[in-house]
Amino acid sequence: MTLRAYKYALKPTRRQARYLDGHCGAARKAFNWGLGRVKAVMDQRAAEATYGIAAELMTPAISWTMYSFRKEWNQVKDAVAPWWAEYSKEAYACGLTQLAAALKNWGASRTGRRAGRVMGFPRFKSKRKAVKSCRFTTGPLGCEDRYAVLPRIGRVRLHERPASELIDGTARIVAATIRWERGRWFVSFTVEQDAPAQTPNRPDAVVGVDLGIKSLAVLAEPLGEPHTLPNPRHLEGSLRKLGKTSRRVSRRVGPDRRTGRVASNRWKRANAQRNKVDHRIAYQRADTLHKLTTAVAREYGTVVLEDLNVAGMLKNRRLARRIGDAAFGEIRRQLTYKTEWNGGRLVMADRWFPSSKTCSGCGVVKAKLLLSEREYVCDSCGLCMDRDENAARNLAVLAVAASGAETLNGRGADQKTRPAGQVAVKRLPGNPVRKTGTALPEAVSV
Repeated sequence: MTLRAYKYALKPTRRQARYLDGHCGAARKAFNWGLGRVKAVMDQRAAEATYGIAAELMTPAISWTMYSFRKEWNQVKDAVAPWWAEYSKEAYACGLTQLAAALKNWGASRTGRRAGRVMGFPRFKSKRKAVKSCRFTTGPLGCEDRYAVLPRIGRVRLHERPASELIDGTARIVAATIRWERGRWFVSFTVEQDAPAQTPNRPDAVVGVDLGIKSLAVLAEPLGEPHTLPNPRHLEGSLRKLGKTSRRVSRRVGPDRRTGRVASNRWKRANAQRNKVDHRIAYQRADTLHKLTTAVAREYGTVVLEDLNVAGMLKNRRLARRIGDAAFGEIRRQLTYKTEWNGGRLVMADRWFPSSKTCSGCGVVKAKLLLSEREYVCDSCGLCMDRDENAARNLAVLAVAASGAETLNGRGADQKTRPAGQVAVKRLPGNPVRKTGTALPEAVSV
């Protein structure tokens, strides 16, 4: 059985929209209540420790599990939220589950048991800033013809016909998540289904994918002709219209929380027009990335991608907007699961692998290559090629050295422990040095 998700846009009535928003508010209420309870106990114990009170005499600590939160919530919900019966119990369980997960991640991050960036202590969710979301795991969940069935909300019309697996019951619905996103309500069904084994169109083919700004991606096989995919630059093409609508909003009477001023109807209409431009850019970008990653995952058996430091690249104020528009991280995320779905594999090259500086003909590495140099000229063999095509060819060569589904990156930040049989692509200390640089890195089994 495989877990997958189907996401659809909703067309709720005004009453249903209020119920959707109310369920998200109920989840937020339960989250904030539980977090306030945890902070009160922690602050009380910290104050008692400063008074020299023995640990056994302090205020008892509370459990941070979802079941403990829910048991206590059921005892105080009449006083905390007298309107609790208007919404499904799953809304409150969703908020408490999110709180328990956030506290667990914070604790694991502090003790070093969680890889990646340090997690901060959970914060209270704001009504205006928090993402509206609620997850249902029990109750009437299903799909009918052009309708989604949700607990306490009923049948909500969809913008499109759902997949046949959801209607005929071949896919078992495990959960449904509603979410307010880009000015619309969405529902995402998490299902269990038997996914047939798939094979790429060319199982033995290897392709190196070099991501960039001038060209969104350059695909190159070890011996084939490179294929360049132009960067559509959706944000760049809409900046003028986005600026025009933003100026229009700034000239209207908007809301002011300090004075209690309510936004005018003209401001609301202008703000809706500006948001529509933003949402269109996001949809265009998502469509482009999905078409790219789906085509690559279905065609090639092995895909080699660079482990780019996107967070560091975004600190470059001259290129941050274009890098963010290209969405390098989203391309990697989609290729990770799509290659697995289609029976292929994704190989991540070492973060410090000099794919652009290495000659794809003779393997000589340049000591320095400026970003403005768009043509790669080898001083040793005289090869002259576009630098992105040269980098893509070098990435394709690395595939023969990898044997795992995905190699570790240069800093090992993807995961804490290395699975058995996985291969890391890195340089050996004893590699021979040529006239103008070092040889290509070798693959080392670990």
